[in-house]
Formats: sequence, structure tokens, C-alpha cells
Amino acid sequence: MNTHVVILAAGKGTRMKSARPKVLHRVAGQPLIAHVLATAAVLNPTTTTVVIGHQSETLAVALSGYRGLTYVVQEPQLGTGHALLTSEAALAGQTGTLILLSGDVPLLTAATLKMLADHHRTTGASATVVTAIVDAPHGYGRIVRSGEQIARIVEEKDATPGEKQIREINSGIYAFALEGLFDAVRRIGADNAQKEYYLPDLVAIYRERGSIVETVTVSNPDEIRGINSRLELAAVSRIVRDQKTAELMAAGVTIEDPATAYVDAGVTIGADTILHPGVSIEGSTTIGGSCEIHSGARIVDSRIGDRVTILNHCVITNSVIADDASVGPFAHLRAEADVRARAKIGNFVELKKTVLGAGSKANHLAYLGDATVGANVNIGAGTITCNYDGVKKNQTVIEDGAFVGSDSQLIAPVTIGAGAYVGSGSTIRKDVPAGALAVSAGQQRTIENWVGDRVKKREKK
Repeated sequence: MNTHVVILAAGKGTRMKSARPKVLHRVAGQPLIAHVLATAAVLNPTTTTVVIGHQSETLAVALSGYRGLTYVVQEPQLGTGHALLTSEAALAGQTGTLILLSGDVPLLTAATLKMLADHHRTTGASATVVTAIVDAPHGYGRIVRSGEQIARIVEEKDATPGEKQIREINSGIYAFALEGLFDAVRRIGADNAQKEYYLPDLVAIYRERGSIVETVTVSNPDEIRGINSRLELAAVSRIVRDQKTAELMAAGVTIEDPATAYVDAGVTIGADTILHPGVSIEGSTTIGGSCEIHSGARIVDSRIGDRVTILNHCVITNSVIADDASVGPFAHLRAEADVRARAKIGNFVELKKTVLGAGSKANHLAYLGDATVGANVNIGAGTITCNYDGVKKNQTVIEDGAFVGSDSQLIAPVTIGAGAYVGSGSTIRKDVPAGALAVSAGQQRTIENWVGDRVKKREKK
């Protein structure tokens, strides 16, 4: 049977107190709704519909990279029942099972979603509700049963004191048979504290009809945690980070202090790599085996080879570092920096759109931008590639085995030939041939007794 997914993402999220749509707030480097979409994908749905409302254009733009999504706008927002009803036109003519998800519930697992779909189909239910049993059910709708069968769902604000003692809660995640679904949704009323059309009222409507309504109870209540505040966002983020660090350590990664390691869900790290306290590894970063990442390092969307050392307080974004290289401390690599095998980058060195060749060194206080540096090159302290001429960026090429002395400025476009030397303190405006020495500073002058003469002049005044 066909499976159709509808994700509710129209709410304002007022308790987030944010100009950003709630479902675009991030957990482990990804928007909340991205986690939901990734989980939903395991069902191979025939259609995926996202119900948007608040800041609908912003949300549609943010999700533009996802293929096959259909958007429907809920305006005004009159409750979850009304939200589902807005998807009717998008699903016209479709048959099968509809899986309804919330865009702010990122911890739901693929296993639970498959269990929901399978149970719903094998029982022939009109509706199946995902529930959980929790110690503190405040704020959730309660599952009211008649014997072992679910009878209805009552919202917190409409519950009696006795019903508020019920510990089984509604997750807001459902499976529905599409046949007759929207006719049933139109029967939902708004006679409640919020004057909204509550989708959970559909359970009682089906039960009155004699239709089959089933439940699937998750063993881990964290799976159905929704996010409505910054505090809840932080709590769920911690759960995801803990899961990720546990997964990495089980695979052979040493994490000295998991409580301070921020590793996004999309990161991969090889065995025998060591993460010191206070590292942040984000996005789609991959790190090889036997590396050592020291405290304060931040690595974003980068590829790190094997046996690489990243020393303290380095920032590395959108870059590649090959095997056996060393970076830092206090280095900055960005915008497609490419550090080749065994190269060394030291204190306060910045690379931008630069290739640093195998075995080359830039140990101190250098800026290398828009440059191609060959193998076994020495870049002296204070060297700058002056890549911007006020109109455009220009390239610097430093060929294999060249030596650039300290405090040199290379005015691009310029090429330093293989094995050439640039004397310390030089400003190089013209290409240097292979094997040549280039200097630009004038001959040193020494003025004897200059200091004493200056003091005498001051005293006379």
C-alpha cells in the first residue's frame, strides 16, 4: 500500500520567543524538521506534504534543497485538525496510509515509525496513535481507555482532575487510513478551552462509528518529546549529543569529556582518534583514524585525514587536511583551504582558498590567501600574500622547495620559482625565477652615537 507523510510545521512557536520559525531551530547541527524528514524517508513515502503557516515563505526557502515536498499553507492556524484538513487537496485521489508527524519532534526513530506503519496495516485500523507512559504528563493530551481499548484523547486544559492523573500521553504522531479520513476530520468541533479543532478528537469520532483505533506505545518517551521552548531545545540537543558521543566511543573514538564535546549527528570519526575537552565538530565533517583534536578546536564541514593533529583553539571550516599534517595552535583555515600530507601550520596562521603542499611549513603569523604552495616550501613568520588589489583577488604561486623569509609581502599575481629564496623583509612585485634570490630592502645604514646625540638635543631644549 502507498504511504503518504504529512508534517505539521505551521505553528508560531511563541514560547521560543524567536523571529525564526520554530522548526528551523537546530539540534545537532540540523533544523528540527530536517530530523523529522530524515526519519520519514525510511518509509519511502509516495508523497510528503509539509503544512506551513507562520513565516511560510522563510520555511519553504529553507527546505528548498529537499526534493519531492509539497507545501500547503494553513492560514489562519485553527488547531491540528484544521492543519490536517489543509492537506486534503494535496492528497486528492491518493489511497493508502497517511502518517502524520510534527515538525518539532526530532527524536522519533525509524524503528518506531516502521512499527507504527506495520501495526496500523496489519490491524486494519482507521487510526493508530503513538503513545508513551511518563512520570510527568503535564502539558500532554491523556489517553483515556475503555478497558484495554483507547476511547478518546483529552487535552490537558480540558482534562478533569482524575484524567490529569493518567500517565499515558498522546505523542501527536498518527497513522490514518486515507479512505474517509477527511470526511471524519470535518466532524471535529471547536468546543474546547482553546476554541481550536483538535485532531485527537478524531479518536472519539472513529470509536463512535465502530471503527478500529489502535495504539503503539514507545518504550523510550524521549522519542516523542516535542520542543516548545529554548529550555526544551537544549534538553533535546543534549540527548542527541549524548547519543552521538556514545556511538563514537563504541566505535573506538576516545572522548575525554563527553559532556563538553559538541559533535553533530552528521559527523564521522575514525577509530583511535582522541577528542580533548571542549571541541566542536560540526556539519558533515569527516575525521580519519588516530587523529588528535585538542581543546577549543572548532571544525565545520571539513575533511581530516589520518594521524592529523589539530592543536588548541583552531578554527577550520570548509577545508581539507591530508594525512600526518599538523595545525595550530590558534590557526584559521577557511574557504577551501587544502593542506597536503605532512604539512605543518603553526601559531596564528590563516589560510583562505590556499593549497599548502606536502611537507611544507608555515609555522608563525602568516596569511596565505588565494595561493598555491608547492611541496617542501618554508613560509617565514609574518609572510603575507597580498591577494586583493582593490578590485579583484589575484593568485600567488610558490613552487616546490622555495624559501620565503620572514616579514615578506608577495604582491599577487606573482610566482616564486622552484627552489628560489625570498630575503627577509622583502616586498615582491615581480616573478622570481627558479633558484634565484629576491630581495627588496635597501642596504643597511648604521649611524653611530645616534641615541646619545638625540638625548643631548632634548636636554638643550
